[in-house]
Amino acid sequence: MAEADQKIHTIRAEMVANVLSVSVAIGESVIIGQTVLLLDSMKMEIPVLSEVAGKVIEIAVTPGEIIQEGDPLIMIAEQGK
Repeated sequence: MAEADQKIHTIRAEMVANVLSVSVAIGESVIIGQTVLLLDSMKMEIPVLSEVAGKVIEIAVTPGEIIQEGDPLIMIAEQGK
């Protein structure tokens, strides 16, 4: 697949939360439903799941960081169909 043809999917924060852990690394392949991050909000642990299959190309957060609703978390280059 040519670089220009790649579709990039951005996982965004759905709420204000604290990043507990990042479960993937740049270059790692992910599948739909795979946990990519673990967040903490109001004393609840919330897994963030990938909605697409592909390869992680950017991780925009680090553990301990406080994120706001709408913040980009992880970018994934979608796998070709």
